[in-house]
Amino acid sequence: MIRIFYLTVFISISFILSFNSAVAVNPFESLVMPGDVIEGHKKYESECSNCHKLFSKRGQDKLCLDCHKKVNSDVKKKQGFHGKNKSIRNALCKSCHTEHKGRKADIIKFEKQTFDHNATDFRLRGKHKVIECTSCHKKNKKYREVKSQCKSCHVKESPHKKARAKKGLFNQCQRCHQTASWNKIKFNHNKTKYKLTGAHKTALCQSCHINEKYTKTPKKCISCHKLDDVHRGKNGKQCQKCHTTKQWGKISFNHTRDTSFRLKGKHKKTPCKSCHKKISYKKKKSKKKKVARKCISCHSYDDKHNGVFGKKCNSCHHEKDWGWDETKFNHGKETKFALTGKHKKTECIFCHKVKQKKNTRKTSCISCHKDDDIHKGNLGSKCNSCHTTSNWKKRVKFEHDITPFPLMGMHSAVSCEECHTGSDYKNIRKSCVSCHKNDDFHKGKLGNNCDRCHTANDWGVWFFNHEKQSKFKLKGRHKRAHCHSCHREAIKQVRHTPRDCQNCHANDDPHNGQFGSRCNDCHNTKDFSQIEMN
Repeated sequence: MIRIFYLTVFISISFILSFNSAVAVNPFESLVMPGDVIEGHKKYESECSNCHKLFSKRGQDKLCLDCHKKVNSDVKKKQGFHGKNKSIRNALCKSCHTEHKGRKADIIKFEKQTFDHNATDFRLRGKHKVIECTSCHKKNKKYREVKSQCKSCHVKESPHKKARAKKGLFNQCQRCHQTASWNKIKFNHNKTKYKLTGAHKTALCQSCHINEKYTKTPKKCISCHKLDDVHRGKNGKQCQKCHTTKQWGKISFNHTRDTSFRLKGKHKKTPCKSCHKKISYKKKKSKKKKVARKCISCHSYDDKHNGVFGKKCNSCHHEKDWGWDETKFNHGKETKFALTGKHKKTECIFCHKVKQKKNTRKTSCISCHKDDDIHKGNLGSKCNSCHTTSNWKKRVKFEHDITPFPLMGMHSAVSCEECHTGSDYKNIRKSCVSCHKNDDFHKGKLGNNCDRCHTANDWGVWFFNHEKQSKFKLKGRHKRAHCHSCHREAIKQVRHTPRDCQNCHANDDPHNGQFGSRCNDCHNTKDFSQIEMN
C-alpha cells in the first residue's frame, strides 16, 4: 500500500510539472531519459517528440530525415552513401547512429581505414585508390561536399587553362585522361582528319596545338618543323620526299644509289648534317663542292690516340654497327704482347700515351702498374707471380698453403685485404683474437685460445666438450647454464675456475655458511632447493 501511495504522488507531481514552460525539459521525460544527447542535438532535447514517435519505429526515422534533408534527398534519389546501398537505405537510423551517449559521443562511427569508397557515387579507380583522404576531403568540410568533377581537384594540373571556355574542353577531362596516370592520355587522334603515325604518336599535344588551339591546326610538315629544317628552305617545303614520321633524322634518301660514297655500318644511321654542314643538297649547274671522305676529316675529335697512331684510322677501326670504339686490330698477332683479362677492354691510350717506334714499349707489369703496387716494391717487380689480368686486386693466385698459416674453412673465401690491411704481408699475427676480437662474444672471459671451441668452418659453430676438456663435469642444471655464469672475468689464458659450490652459490645459501662450503653433501645439481642428504 505504501508503494502504491508513493507511486501515485510521483505521477501526480509529474503531471502538474508537465504544464510548465515548453522551453524547460519535461521532468518526467528527464527522469526516464537514458542519457544526454550530443551537442548538435542539444536544442531538441527539451521535447522527446522531436526525435521519438511512440509505437512507431519508421516514424522515428521520418523525424530524423525531416531534419537531415540532404540525407533524405539521397535516400529518395537512391544516390550517395545512404541512398545507393540498399541495406543502409532500408535500415533504421538508430541501427547505426545511437544517441544518449553524452555530449561528446561519436554517433557517426566513421572509420576511414575500413570505409568502402566504392559504396558512394564516386568509385575509386587507378591512383585514386592510394591517395590520402585529406587530398580531396579538406579539414572542417563535410565528406558529401566534395565535388566529383576532375577540375574540382586537378585545376592546377590542367595544361588547358586557356581552353576553359572553348566547347567545354576543361570540363571533360575523362575524354583524354585516365585515373591510372594523369599524364597518360587515351584520346584517339585517328578519328580526326589527321591520323598520327610514327613519332607523332608520342609527341606532346602542345607541340602542334600551340596556345591550346585544337581547330584549324596546320597539317603541313614545315608548319611544325621549320626550326628542324637544316636546309633552311633551300630544298623546298615537301619534307616528306626525304623525311618520314618515324624519325625526322631518318630519311628515305638512298645515299649509295644517288652518290659515290656508299654508307656502311654506323654511317647509315648518321644524320646528314654531321657531314653536310654548309652544303645544299639541291643539284646545281655549277660544280658541287666535294665532301671530304677521309676518316680523320670527320673523326678528328674522336681520335683518342691524339695522333699517336697516325691518320690511317681504317687500319684498326671500321664502320660496323658496334661502333668506332670496336677495333679490328689483333694485338696478339701483330705485337708480342697478347691481351688477356681486363687488358682486352682497356683503352689503347692508357698504355700508348706518346708516339713511339714499333716494338719499343715495355711489357712488364710494373711499367704500367707501379702506382697500383701496394707493397711499394717490397715483393719485387714480378707482379704476375700473384696477380692476374682478370682482376688486379681481388683474384690473386698466390698459394697460401705454403705459408705457416694455411687457409682452411671460411678463411679460403676471405679476401686478402681482410687480414692484410697494410703492405706488409710477412709479419702478420696468426692468433684468432688478432682478427676476431670484435667477434668475441665472451669478451675475453674464456681466454684467447678461440680454437679450443671454434673452427674455421663457421665462427658461430662450436664443439667444446666440458667433460673431456676440463676437470669439472657438468650435471643437472649445470648443463643448461650459460658459460658466463661461471666464467665472469676477462682472462688471457683459461685457468681452473674454483669448483666449490660456495664460489657461485654463496648468495643462494640460506644457512649463511654455517654448514661450510660443501653444499653437495645435502643439495644436488638438479635443483638447489631440493635436499638429498648422504
